[in-house]
Amino acid sequence: MTDVKKTVLFEKHAALAGKAQIVPFAGWMMPLWYKSISEEHKAVRTTAGLFDCTHMAVLKIAGKDAMNFLNALITNDVSRLKPGKAQYGYVLDTAGNIIDDVIVYCIADDNFMLVANASNEQKVKDWIVKNQAGQVEVSDLKDASLPDGRVDIALQGPASAQCVKNIFGVDVSGLKSLSFTYGKTKDLDLIISSTGYTGSKISFELFVHPAKASLLWDTILEAGKNLGIIPCGLGSRDSLRIEAGLPLYGHELDGDFNISPFQAGYGWAVKLQKDNFIGKDAIAKKTDYDTEVARLKFDGGKGIRPIRQLDGILDDDGICIGQVLSCAAAGDKQIALALIKKEFNSPGNSVGIYYLARNAGHIQQGRKEKVALGEKLTTDIKGLVIERFEKF
Repeated sequence: MTDVKKTVLFEKHAALAGKAQIVPFAGWMMPLWYKSISEEHKAVRTTAGLFDCTHMAVLKIAGKDAMNFLNALITNDVSRLKPGKAQYGYVLDTAGNIIDDVIVYCIADDNFMLVANASNEQKVKDWIVKNQAGQVEVSDLKDASLPDGRVDIALQGPASAQCVKNIFGVDVSGLKSLSFTYGKTKDLDLIISSTGYTGSKISFELFVHPAKASLLWDTILEAGKNLGIIPCGLGSRDSLRIEAGLPLYGHELDGDFNISPFQAGYGWAVKLQKDNFIGKDAIAKKTDYDTEVARLKFDGGKGIRPIRQLDGILDDDGICIGQVLSCAAAGDKQIALALIKKEFNSPGNSVGIYYLARNAGHIQQGRKEKVALGEKLTTDIKGLVIERFEKF
């Protein structure tokens, strides 16, 4: 635990949540929840929630050759980006495997900001250094000594646009997805990006200097009191992204099943028609696949056993057609993301769950510890395939 880092907002969480709700995540001490996951989930869907994302990797890629370098590094077409726009894509290794999914922000024609997952920060940095070419400067914007340093705080949900307007006087209600603008007060200067990881139609990520993160956090919570805005932890961030169908690296991307962007529903972010990029030839061979990520809905609530990762997905005949990747409660339902046979992934199709053994007692009762495609099993709970993604 001695090497686990604390974000610049750690003291805020300790004061609000208490130590019991703070857990290690991706090398950082992070809040799991403040009051409850369900309450925070509901707030994001009805008012808004504030998330500490300052653990995320935020890198500056600048210089005369920055655009060309990024275009060779990332699967999407960075050459199409204009200042004020952002783009989702993937960093691949030479075998076409996902190193991380990232968002690239065009600050200027020769200045870009790249945001990556905290769990993959070092991998991404090492890969960038290994492949760095041309006149390109790379710096870590989480470094508080940099004048243009940036960390990420996310404000997600219907009330977030009004909160931003109340604080900064900027009308962001019409800001298109993957676009950004700027906001200033006497003490704050930040990037306001229409991005997020909750599936909210109205959602923003606020990039502020690390030294000002605590001030921004306090300012939003104070201004958001009358709007119903509350701080939210990792638990609701996960349940919200699952409900919306958004992938998590290691679960719906890469991971034990080596899931490709095509299988995850993000083939549009891999531009095979552009000039060469790292991993292009290898990932081009992954456009044909038998299994893909599906979003499924089941009953939940009191008295119903929660669905867990790797539980079996069954067809109407009880044949195993896939496995659960992630699952979360959403109101009185459970929403699961699963890797299933492609032919069964049509909204409205009925599916079942086979619960894996979770303890010695289950094993003694004959319940399996793992399942395989094609196995005949007993359905424990029935559900439906629903649309792959949903906005709220």
